[in-house]
Amino acid sequence: MGANDLQQTITLHRPTKVETPPGPWTVEAIQALLDKPLMDLLFEAQTVHRQHFPEGDIELATLLSVKTGGCPENCGYCPQSAEFDTGVKAQKLMEVDEVLRAAQAAKDAGATRFCMGAAWRAPKDRDVEKVAVLIEAVKGLGMQTCATLGMLEPHHAHQLKAAGLDYYNHNLDTAPEYYTDIVDTRSYQDRLDTLAHVRSAGISVCCGGIVGMGEQPVHRAGLIAQLANLNPYPESVPINSLVRVPGTPLADSEPVDPFDFVRIIAVSRITMPTARVRLSAGRQQMGDAVQALCFMAGANSIFYGDKLLVTGNPDVDADVQLLRKLGLRSRRTTAAEEAGACA
Repeated sequence: MGANDLQQTITLHRPTKVETPPGPWTVEAIQALLDKPLMDLLFEAQTVHRQHFPEGDIELATLLSVKTGGCPENCGYCPQSAEFDTGVKAQKLMEVDEVLRAAQAAKDAGATRFCMGAAWRAPKDRDVEKVAVLIEAVKGLGMQTCATLGMLEPHHAHQLKAAGLDYYNHNLDTAPEYYTDIVDTRSYQDRLDTLAHVRSAGISVCCGGIVGMGEQPVHRAGLIAQLANLNPYPESVPINSLVRVPGTPLADSEPVDPFDFVRIIAVSRITMPTARVRLSAGRQQMGDAVQALCFMAGANSIFYGDKLLVTGNPDVDADVQLLRKLGLRSRRTTAAEEAGACA
């Protein structure tokens, strides 16, 4: 069974339009959504989803670690931090031909977006110059490009935009008031500043968070409020379920209740109706049934491939079979997007 098996058609009925409240989302309003009976919440989220994504397609994005390990940050969830003994060894930036081979393989498997991650706190000028070459090369394959390189200065964001970068990923991780429990080598404002630099350069934003790091329900509501109130809110919203890696401070965290995770997906869809809400880290532990509920709740993007940076992910055949069983099809790049990617 190959990637072409994903190209099934699916008929979706257009529901009645759902109105969202005017003005900023409050934490209280988001908590009220999270507290709704699950079936009512799923119905509302699916209604919003079908209104804005009537084709019901799933975006396939592949993530490659182009520079692994040795990061000076102390994010409590991250196996690439130099402060933690997780068995991840620091490696130098990959060469262009290596990245191109991986990108071509991802495209051949059906992925339309190729994301490149580098374990830096903030890249130096020479680092950005090298990544720009990678972006130009991947762009030449006709794929959308995304990068996550840490904190950016304004001139770095403009340099990446000039190279053809479509999306920049920089997650908020959690709510502001819980942030220092997770990392103290950078501030929440540092993250917001990088997002502002990316926006100013004309790059689309990929920004989400992680659940299962010991946070309280109010912190989950606070994270969604931060994301939904960005102006504009992110075009892509990756929601991660913590992968507990031995050697990290959060290795013994309690797993997220699967239904709580589904609720977070649903509320992300309702509060950010036109965003691609992505199932990211942790899918390997979810199982098919929970993922199916997440798609029903409005998730319409997945990371596709056997690895996310340095943690495991369901293999391509498993994803092909799951989407096929659910009658979902993958998103294909439009002719206009392909022309823009190759320009």
